Order: sequence, then structure tokens, then C-alpha cells
Amino acid sequence: MKKNNLLLDELRELISRGDAERLRKLIGFLHPEAVARLGGDLNRDEQRTLLGALEPRHRAQVFGRLGRDVQLELFETLEPDQIAEILNRMPHDDRVDLLQSMPDRRADELKRHLSTETQRDIEKLGKYAQGTVGSVMTSEFAALRNDMTVEDALRALRSFAEDVETVYYLFVLNAQRQLKGVLTLRDLLVADTDTVLHDLMRTEVVSCQAGEGAEVAARLLKDYDLIALPVINGGDEMVGIVTFDDVIDYIEEEASETMYKKAGVADLTKSKDHIYSEKLTQGSIWYPIRVRMLFLFITLIGGLIVGGVIDFFEDTLEAVLAAAIFIPLIMDMGGNVGTQSTTIFARGYALGHINLKQFFRSHLFREGGVGLIMGAVLGVLGGLAAYFWQGAPNGIPQLGFAVGISLFTVTTVATMLGFLLPWILLKIGVDHAPGADPFLTTIKDFTGLALYFVLIAWLIGVPDEAIEDALAEASTPAAIVSAEPVPDPMPFQATARSFGY
Repeated sequence: MKKNNLLLDELRELISRGDAERLRKLIGFLHPEAVARLGGDLNRDEQRTLLGALEPRHRAQVFGRLGRDVQLELFETLEPDQIAEILNRMPHDDRVDLLQSMPDRRADELKRHLSTETQRDIEKLGKYAQGTVGSVMTSEFAALRNDMTVEDALRALRSFAEDVETVYYLFVLNAQRQLKGVLTLRDLLVADTDTVLHDLMRTEVVSCQAGEGAEVAARLLKDYDLIALPVINGGDEMVGIVTFDDVIDYIEEEASETMYKKAGVADLTKSKDHIYSEKLTQGSIWYPIRVRMLFLFITLIGGLIVGGVIDFFEDTLEAVLAAAIFIPLIMDMGGNVGTQSTTIFARGYALGHINLKQFFRSHLFREGGVGLIMGAVLGVLGGLAAYFWQGAPNGIPQLGFAVGISLFTVTTVATMLGFLLPWILLKIGVDHAPGADPFLTTIKDFTGLALYFVLIAWLIGVPDEAIEDALAEASTPAAIVSAEPVPDPMPFQATARSFGY
């Protein structure tokens, strides 16, 4: 840390003196990431001077590692030709992401200053949807023809090695640019110079489609211990590669985005983590209020519905006051179990472990079995605890039975809903991360408490027909908007306030 501070002080001193030559020598031996971290502690004028002192290729590498907000602010101060030079040399996938984060008018203006080749590349990579393999791949890769000899391949490799992402994997293509095989640099160096690549290459190549989800590439890279993964289109034409660092960046962004959405604070129209954080912690207070209130409204409505259940069975609670002790247990158990299930679903879906086409057979039935077993265990334990703790309040020895059955039901229901609700939201095109929890909370609370109170009411002698009529009336949409008390369907004397949407 002390060494970095000394280096930063020297860096500022050289910038203030305008000594570009010594500045270039000072940072020329540093990794671009190290320079970018030092640059993050400089003001915008100092950052602009620092970038100007770097060699063009080094400048693009350093710029690509600066924070997105720093990049966008620097673009507002640099000349168009300076910006074009940086963009032309940046990694292909990074510059597409950068341009897509700008307003369309500004991005179109900058594109006009880029080379024709760069514009074509941006257009090609920009057509892939966010979250697909195509959106995180780079079109810079080492491609060799299958009819080349080793000598020809080495000569070609020397000519383009500096312009590609990696030269460890060498991909062998035919005249139609279809992927036919792969070599490593080691294979090339130890082979005879007159060997044809077609006879040297490995034809069993692990690849993925450009339109597949990026999590597919992440899983393949991990499972096969690859440095880079070739990306092909529908006609087996190779269009790019995905490297491990590209996938790591994507996973980190998706993990941060999922956590924001899980808490109901993500702007669903954006995709970049830094945009979420910056807008939620800086600027106008109306932005965090707007994005957070949507799902809090769902929770509010759900809470009113569940409160209506408690209010409706007010007389049951008065008859058996001990029943109120176990309301938090039933609600919290359902909430915790449901959160576990939605978290498992979100993680499994992000890593490609959830097969949506075989969802019911492969996942929902299995999760239902998990819920049944956990519900049985928790129901027995909770029921026994209620019995030995409260005994037989008001002459009702079956209170433990009501607690146990309610815990069993709410655990089973919440476990299955934790998988089913995100799947339904995905099917209808709604992001499952922010939307599942509020609905899950409402449904499992309503189900658990309604069953609990029905059982308690039954145990103190309320006829089943009256209970069913009361629940049917309570669930009607008109009940909650009525300002007048509704007739009491229960046989004992009480005012039952109805609830509903």
C-alpha cells in the first residue's frame, strides 16, 4: 500500500510538470490493470494526461480496465479521433458493451469516426441479445486454414498474434470458415514443419452456439478446464471465442444484478451492476423510491390480505388465545423455506442446472418430495412442542395437531411455490428474481394461516359448512372495497370483516 502511494505521488508530480516521457517510462512496465487502479485515484484532467502519455495499444488496454462511469466521463472530454483510436484497439466485446451503455445518438456519432472494419464488427456483435454467448464473446481469435502446413501456420501466426485474444488455442477452419478442429501452440511448435494441419488437429472440439445463454459457456469452460471456447452459428461457421475472463465478468455482473433484484431494488430495464449502484446511492432520491416501491406495494397488499385472515377469525383467537402464539412460527417457517427454494432455483437457473423443458419431471416433483419430508419432520416437532408447551388450552388438547398440520402444509406449499412461481414468471416473460418473493410470501401466509385457523375453529366446534362459506365470502374481490360490515356467516356472534383484492 505504501509503495502504491509513493508511486501515485510520483505519478501526480510528473503529470503536473507535463513530463510525458518520464511518465511513459514510469508506467510502461506496469500491467494495464495496475495503471488503471492508479488512474482511478486521479481526477479527470490527470486521467486524460495519463492516457495521452501512453502508447496507443497500452492506452486502449488501460482505458478498457477503467470503471464504466470513468470511461463515459472521459469520452465527454476527449476528441473524436482520440476516442476512435481507443475504440479501434479495445477488445471487441468490451467496446460493444461500452457503446451499448451510451445514449444511441452519442454512440452513432462515435461510430462514424471508427474504421469500416470496426463498424462491421460492432454491428455483428451488437445483434446478439444481452445474456447470450454472442454478447460476451470476442471476434479476435487465432484461425488457421486446414490445408496449411505447420510452417505456413507459424508464419501466419507471427503476422496476427498481437491482434487476437489468445494464441494458446489455434482453431482450424475450412474455406467456408466452418470449425473443423483445434490445435494448441505446443502442438504446432513440436510438429514437423511440413505436416498439414488437417492431419495434426483434433477434430473433437467442444463449442457452443452464439445464441445460447452465457451460462452454457461458463459451464463448458469449467467442466472441460478450457481457456477459451469456440463459438459457432447455426451453420457451424466460427464467429468468435469466449474466454474465461469474459465469463467471469458476466457471472459477477449477473450475481450482483440478481442480488439487487432479489431485494426488489433493481431497475428491470438496465443490466449493468454499476448503474444500479450509482443510481441507488447517488443522485435523485426518487429513483430508489420508484424501483423499490413496486414490489413493496405487492408486499403491502399481501400483508393486508393475510391481516384479513387474522381479523376474520378474531373470535377463534378469543376462544383459544394460545393459538396466537404460533402465528409467527407458521409465517416465518413458510418464509424461510420459500426463500431457500427461490434461491436454489435462481442459482440453478443461472448455472444452467434447471432444465425448463423438463421442469415438472426433473425439478418440481423432486422439490415437492423435499418439501413433504421437511414438512413432516417440522410438523411433528412443532406439533409436539405446541402440545407439551401449551397443553390443552380451553379444553382443546388438539392444538398441537393444528400447529403440526399447518407447519407441514405451509412447508410443503412454500417449497414447491419457491420453484413453481419463478418458472411461471419466466414462461410469461417476467424476470423471476424480483417478482417471485412477494407473491410467494402472500400465498404461503394466506394458505398457512387460513388452514391453521380453520383447524382451530373446527376443534372448538364450528361447523365445516360455516367455515367454507366464510372463506368463500372472504375471498371475493368485492369484500375488501365494501365499507359496510358484511353479514356474519359464523354461528357465533361476531363481526367478521372480509378481505380480498
